Amino acid sequence: MGGFFGVVAETDCVSDLFYGTDYHSHLGTKRGGLAVTNSRGAIIRYIHDITNSQFRSKFDADLSKLEGKCGIGVISDMEDQPLIIGSHLGIYSIVTVGRINNIEEITRRSIKEHHIHFSELSRGEYNPTEVVASLINTESTLEKGIEKAMNCIDGSCSMLIMADHAIYAVRDKYGRTPVVIGKRHGAYCAAMESTALPNLDYTLDRELGPGEIVKITQDAIVQIKEPEDTMQICSFFWVYFGYPSSNYEGQNTETVRYRNGALIAEEDDDLDIDSVCGIPDSGVAHAIGYSNATDKPYQRALVKYTPTWPRSFTPTNQALRDLVAKMKLLPVEGQIEGKKLLFCDDSIVRGTQFKNIAKRLYEFGAKEVHMRSASPPLMFPCLFLNFSRSKSALDLIARRIINTLEGGEPDDAVLQEYSTAGTSRYNRMVEEIRKSLGLTTLKYQSMEKMVEAIGLPKEKICTYCFDGCNPIKCKHCTCEK
Repeated sequence: MGGFFGVVAETDCVSDLFYGTDYHSHLGTKRGGLAVTNSRGAIIRYIHDITNSQFRSKFDADLSKLEGKCGIGVISDMEDQPLIIGSHLGIYSIVTVGRINNIEEITRRSIKEHHIHFSELSRGEYNPTEVVASLINTESTLEKGIEKAMNCIDGSCSMLIMADHAIYAVRDKYGRTPVVIGKRHGAYCAAMESTALPNLDYTLDRELGPGEIVKITQDAIVQIKEPEDTMQICSFFWVYFGYPSSNYEGQNTETVRYRNGALIAEEDDDLDIDSVCGIPDSGVAHAIGYSNATDKPYQRALVKYTPTWPRSFTPTNQALRDLVAKMKLLPVEGQIEGKKLLFCDDSIVRGTQFKNIAKRLYEFGAKEVHMRSASPPLMFPCLFLNFSRSKSALDLIARRIINTLEGGEPDDAVLQEYSTAGTSRYNRMVEEIRKSLGLTTLKYQSMEKMVEAIGLPKEKICTYCFDGCNPIKCKHCTCEK
């Protein structure tokens, strides 16, 4: 997915920029980048590949070459960022996080109508950040250009733009990703993760609303555009993406996961197990919540080798994902042999990871392996944040099972029945997934309980990947809008 951090300060900002950007590394995938406006007014930029190494290790040598009071940094999904753009609006630097579903349409129209070209091509694909910049540059001011870009994009886009020793912080039109503003004496920052603030001595000034635009200078934060009314923040920030210490819309990630685990446990009053375990890292808090609610001991049957292995959703290649998933998790034999184990994880996406885990647990002597997913079955590939690398719905184990059961692609009404916990089709699907993964029992958190754990009204949370509900377009859903 990606994350960003920006600073405007009365003194040199490079240290804050470096560490603040690094605090978004859990969101990252392939590229890290920093750009700083130096004392001469020039923008200096460094970008490195961080696929197989930590962000900090790649930028240590660059810090001595950077100085300035204004900077932006990014952990990028795929493309090189930040970009430095020269146009009739002047020279500025830009970073974006999101997904542009209509990128081909935008680029064709831009080339035809404005006779422009795109240079930032990788693997035959346009760089989304450059495409956003091209939209901005069609207007007479940065402010108007940002608004135009936000209105043209189908998908999502939050961004930071550095220009003239100031930063524009922009939250996605429907608030699918968070953006927070921090302050301390002599400095302001903008971040996606509030966890980046405290250790750099920033306090939370405000969370931007959906579609809100602010301009940050050394002296003030000026609102350029008021928030929109419709909120669709991604539910997976609490389930999986978010760092435990981060807050989104006033709801702390770790606390939500404890509540979620406790609500999952309500369905297991009579389950005979020896211990509750979490799949590291994001399943741990859900498991602790489950353990606290049931008085079943939380124990670590699997531990993560943290020094080198990234999150297993990151690689685009399935074989590499499987390798990461296997190599990063180490079995604790003394907590496995002869035990009835219940595992909590954030979700079940393709199913390959936990199928292999279950097989290994049995090989190490587990008597029973129970699985509890902290979210409902994933039914639709994400349209907004590149949550998974799924290029087809059939990459998702739930959809593969459904197609097998139905003998082909089901219509929307049938998919809605499979998406609704407790229906006969839903129960049959879960049972087939259980058998395919080799589990003793399998249960998913219901939509209603997940939303209850998050603590926000459902209409403010994006649940598209679970139920196909997109209130913005009313596609696949029965929402009132």
